[in-house]
Amino acid sequence: MAYQNPRDFVENKWGKVDERPYGGGPGMVMTALPVVKAVQKALGRNVGSTRPYMKKCLIVWFSPGGKPFTNKEADRLTKYDEVVLVCGRYEGIDERAKKILKTLAPIKEYAVGEAVYTGGEIPALAVVDAVTRRLPGVLGKDESVEERRVASRAVYTRPETISYKEKKYKVPTVLTTGHHGKIDAWRGKAKRI
Repeated sequence: MAYQNPRDFVENKWGKVDERPYGGGPGMVMTALPVVKAVQKALGRNVGSTRPYMKKCLIVWFSPGGKPFTNKEADRLTKYDEVVLVCGRYEGIDERAKKILKTLAPIKEYAVGEAVYTGGEIPALAVVDAVTRRLPGVLGKDESVEERRVASRAVYTRPETISYKEKKYKVPTVLTTGHHGKIDAWRGKAKRI
C-alpha cells in the first residue's frame, strides 16, 4: 500500500490544492492535476499507457452519489492487483480529473453508507478493511468472514456464567452442546431477530 499526497504535486509555493468553484457556490474544489499526478504515481505509469503486461488495476472514486459499497463489491475488489482510492475533500474534485484518470484505469464510483463525510479518508478506511478481511489468511480461516457463514450478532465466550451485581448471565445452553445442527439453527434464528 502506498500513499500519495496531492500537495506533493502542486506547482505553487503554498502547496494549495483547492480553488473556488466555477459557477459559484460554497466551499472550495480540489484542482484536477495534483490528483491526477498523485494517482499516476501510485499506479507507476503515464497517462494513456497501454502496456500489455499491466496489472489489473482499478481507481475508486468516492462520491455521495456513487454506487453503494457492499460486501459483494468488496469481494469484487479482491480480484484486482492494484486499487487506488481517491479521497477528495472540500466540495469535491474537479471533474476533469476523473476524465483524465479514465485513461489510466477503469474507475468505480462508490458511496460508503448513507452519511456524507468531510473527505474520502473514512470511506477509504472502510473499503480497505472490508477488502483486506477477504484476502486469504488475513482472518486465519475463510470461515471467519461472517457474511459467508451462518452467524448471529450475538456471540459469547468463556466463562459460561458471569456474575454482575448479584445477577448471573449465562451462555445460551444450545451453544454448549456441541450439536452443530442445533447451533446453526439457533444462529440462523438469532440472526433474523
